[in-house]
Amino acid sequence: MPSPHAPHDPYVRVRGAREHNLQGVDVDIPRDVFAVFTGVSGSGKSSLAFGTIYAEAQRRYFESVAPYARRLIHQVGAPKVAEITGLPPAVSLQQRRSAPTSRSSVGTVTNLSNSLRMLFSRAGDYPEGAERLDSDAFSPNTAAGACPECHGLGQVHRTTEELLVPDPSLSIREGAIAAWPGAWQGKNLRDILDTLGHDVDRPWRELPADEREWILFTDEQPVVTVHPVRDATRIQRPYQGTYMSARRYVMKTFSDTKSATLRAKAERFLASTPCPVCGGSRLRPEALAVRFAGRNIAELAALPLADLARTLHGTSEAARVLTGDLRSRIAPVVELGLGYLSLDRATPTLSAGELQRLRLATQLRSGLFGVVYVLDEPSAGLHPADTEALLAVLERLKAAGNSVFVVEHHLDVVRGADWLVDVGPLAGEHGGRVLHSGPVAELERVAESATARFLFDRSPAPVREVRSPAGWLKVGPVTQHNLRGVTAEFPLGVFTAVTGVSGSGKSTLIGQVTEDLEGVGRLVGVDQKPIGRTPRSNLATYTGLFDVVRKVFAATGEARRRGYGVGRFSFNVPGGRCETCQGEGFVSVELLFLPSTYAPCPDCGGARYNPETLEVTYRERNIAQVLDLTVEAAARFFAETDTPAVTRSLTTLLDVGLGYLRLGQPATELSGGEAQRIKLASELQRVRRGHTSYLLDEPTTGLHPADVEVLMRQLHGLVDAGHTVVVVEHDMTVVAGADWVIDLGPGGGEAGGRIVAAGPPAKVATAAGSRTGPYLARVLGQGQ
Repeated sequence: MPSPHAPHDPYVRVRGAREHNLQGVDVDIPRDVFAVFTGVSGSGKSSLAFGTIYAEAQRRYFESVAPYARRLIHQVGAPKVAEITGLPPAVSLQQRRSAPTSRSSVGTVTNLSNSLRMLFSRAGDYPEGAERLDSDAFSPNTAAGACPECHGLGQVHRTTEELLVPDPSLSIREGAIAAWPGAWQGKNLRDILDTLGHDVDRPWRELPADEREWILFTDEQPVVTVHPVRDATRIQRPYQGTYMSARRYVMKTFSDTKSATLRAKAERFLASTPCPVCGGSRLRPEALAVRFAGRNIAELAALPLADLARTLHGTSEAARVLTGDLRSRIAPVVELGLGYLSLDRATPTLSAGELQRLRLATQLRSGLFGVVYVLDEPSAGLHPADTEALLAVLERLKAAGNSVFVVEHHLDVVRGADWLVDVGPLAGEHGGRVLHSGPVAELERVAESATARFLFDRSPAPVREVRSPAGWLKVGPVTQHNLRGVTAEFPLGVFTAVTGVSGSGKSTLIGQVTEDLEGVGRLVGVDQKPIGRTPRSNLATYTGLFDVVRKVFAATGEARRRGYGVGRFSFNVPGGRCETCQGEGFVSVELLFLPSTYAPCPDCGGARYNPETLEVTYRERNIAQVLDLTVEAAARFFAETDTPAVTRSLTTLLDVGLGYLRLGQPATELSGGEAQRIKLASELQRVRRGHTSYLLDEPTTGLHPADVEVLMRQLHGLVDAGHTVVVVEHDMTVVAGADWVIDLGPGGGEAGGRIVAAGPPAKVATAAGSRTGPYLARVLGQGQ
């Protein structure tokens, strides 16, 4: 056998990996194979694939980059591992979202927009006498191409009197102008109007129309001397005040503020409408005048990619070269089931799975070889019908001379692997060990593996009696996105699964379910958006658990003797927190020519609190030590105490399979599936009164089949308690256990948008024309 350090050693060899919960893992994984990492949620598979293997490959690459350039690149840091040998360069394709921006689109993510702009620049049909334009002139994101009215956004923001003054029965003094700021600034504007001679005590609707118009919309900014009303408690001197109309204030706040809260408030008083100059196309008239195949660039960018590829046929030599290049770039996107997307589709409207598959399609054209591709659940959001295409794409990456390492839960993807690394046996401190590293078939002999139980179980889904609806909820007719006059009926008091290929209209349809509809009752939507965007937001703060824990600490004898209130035990406000790191637990370290790095705070050591606060203990643990407990450990810690609110929160988190998370785990470290289950747990701990409708969009994303079982018990428990649950779902085992299925399709985009079948799972499994039916039948044991 070759030496582990020999240059031709065919294995990536990991020794002593201790990242997160990994327990000194040693594992050998062959190169040039399709390897899958499996294990229950929180077992440590991502810590091994991304936190260790990819992180070390990236670190080694950055070692070769000039120190000054390194400062400009975000780095993940050195992993906790003794040694890794045989490691090629790595490319990571994770389910991450960039900062949402309306300027980012499918075309920019895939670079297809660049090729289309080049086509119009070099081979477009120009009006007679028009100058040939550079490719930049066809981009709404450049000064040369952007519509001057909307600056390339396609939308203009307008406001109206109705938006600015929602209650015209109020006077200005009573707060009629809701868009104005609060506190002193709002009082200042009111006092200026009073000084200018406007009646601030008269109901808004009784003011003359021209006066209302001036107050809300004037661009004038008169400066007047304001004499504030005397206050007996303090001296108030006259000052020079500048008036700003309500519209001017809202537009300035919306465009200039760095505060997300203030921007969101300003947005409430604005209505977006298509730009009257470019009609929403975002481009200058000169660019829109150029055509190819009878359409301008905005019209082609709005076509589904599958249709765009069929439209692109060149006559001249330049056109043939450019259209051929475009079609070859579009082909892998269509192959991955994303042919329904258009180039102008904004990336914030895409799911994390769609974004990752777009990046994967782009990599197919890169021509790289000899690298390790590390992918994070590429099957997320993928209908079973598209999984075969995904496997074919991954095989092509491997055939090009690359290693493909995939973190995955989808059993069909796991079965298609050459090599399987199973991590477990359970989550958190009960996981972090490699149970198996070898061919897939050999996992069957590993008794400890939670994956083996599902991977080799071919028995049909158990027959379950279908519940009878307590009533029906009618939605529609809906005409939105690709839905055209669709009417659907959702049964109440049962479990409904909405199915269909990606882009068939599932999320659009359930988005029409609102509390205004008869029969909905209370409506709870549980999505996969983050529970917070900063490390200050965590599991404990989101669920309300932290409020109760702080009260427990404030009630201790030591806290009372010192006069510490509840606020003392918050790391978000001055008082109890460590002021060196301001409660963050870490500080940024500037390294001159090297990139800034984060290190544990030198004063609190990452505890977030000052020494005096940490001296207060409850059952021999301080507040930082309690936050560091896992949910499972915290449940044991509080089990014998009289804290029912804490026990209730922890129990619901355990019930949805999140026992491995730490109470203080930052929101930024949580996956979309974990965030969704935390939201569900927060809802489950409430005392429910009356009927509630629960809407969940792909709740099993990121979940191991063992975790899916736990989650389904909770959701079916809600139905048994008299509530309604509707899920958008691709997991056929979940669909097979539903009471009612609504299947959309048959395809995505223009080829979808209608209800193909509706009824109990057994009926939909045999529906003609349904892409879901054959896969559902297989799970139900109705066909092979």
